[in-house]
Amino acid sequence: MTEKGFILTTYNSNIDRGSVKWSSPSNIALVKYWGKKEHQIPENPSLSFTLSDCKTITEVTYTKKSGNDFSFDVFFEGEKNEAFKPKIQTFFERIELYMPFLRDYHFKIETSNTFPHSSGIASSASGMSAIALCLMSIEQELTSDVISTERSMSDEKSQMYFNQKASFLARLGSGSACRSIEGELVVWGKNESTESSDLFGVRFDGEVHPNFKNYQDAILLVDKGEKQVSSTVGHKLMYGHPFAKERFAQAHQNLAELTKVLASGNMKGFIEIVESEALTLHAMMMTSMPYFILMKPNTLEIINKIWAYRAKNDSNICFTLDAGANVHVLFPKAEEIKVYEFIKRELVAYCQNGHYICDSVGKGATPL
Repeated sequence: MTEKGFILTTYNSNIDRGSVKWSSPSNIALVKYWGKKEHQIPENPSLSFTLSDCKTITEVTYTKKSGNDFSFDVFFEGEKNEAFKPKIQTFFERIELYMPFLRDYHFKIETSNTFPHSSGIASSASGMSAIALCLMSIEQELTSDVISTERSMSDEKSQMYFNQKASFLARLGSGSACRSIEGELVVWGKNESTESSDLFGVRFDGEVHPNFKNYQDAILLVDKGEKQVSSTVGHKLMYGHPFAKERFAQAHQNLAELTKVLASGNMKGFIEIVESEALTLHAMMMTSMPYFILMKPNTLEIINKIWAYRAKNDSNICFTLDAGANVHVLFPKAEEIKVYEFIKRELVAYCQNGHYICDSVGKGATPL
């Protein structure tokens, strides 16, 4: 599929109003995306676990209007939120070519998260994917009685088109959002190891050993404050980075190795790749110009505690990090009871206000 394949050419402009609602999850990358080209195209491929419970619930009500300007209001947790409007405005401008009906309607966007606001969990992936899915449902309603190429497809192909375009649109709002449409594992970025695309996330098509089914993710909230450097700024610092070329090659190699690990069930190999990827992400931040550190002292304390616990208990627990201070503790379902005892006993003390979130790998977004 190319960009042109996502351009909507015909729709029913006589529909006056309607409402759609979606729930879309966050995701956590195992192989990290850091650095992007124009139009939200990744410099390297990434592979992520889709989460189950950390999600955004968004309802979009659309009403026919006059005039040619974009018109929308955003409500977060029931309160009107002006701070979100510039990002939505930019998003609409980027996707207008693919959804020309955006100027025909006023949109009331009501959104909320199942995880605490300002918890330090990046909500752009779940938030932008939820909006993209709502807009795709509106497109579906506006084209339900219009004869078009996609309407003549089989149900399976029609659903594939829906998901691909939703992911494509979500990417233009937030790169990682394209990995939140489906689950359990999603690849984004062209590579030689898996079916993939730079334009949208693709459900991982490789074999997955039972060892990696029902994987758990405990998110330890080390720092709930706003990051000192936004991800957008961080990505731009990969331009001219002295180690960028090597990093992009490393991501391709790690993705190739991880596909083998997922098929074989090699949990030690999984740990090595996932933890190395997390530390490499932060190493790139610390060696950019300007350089910055998003990990906190308690982040390092938790990592060292995890390493000690793993060695002592022959455990398969490991960690990964996003572009922030919080720690995602990954472990198989079989170790759930023991690991949560360990978290309560030794790691909660390093979490801000003792807060952490229990989650697991999920199946992707769902209409409500």
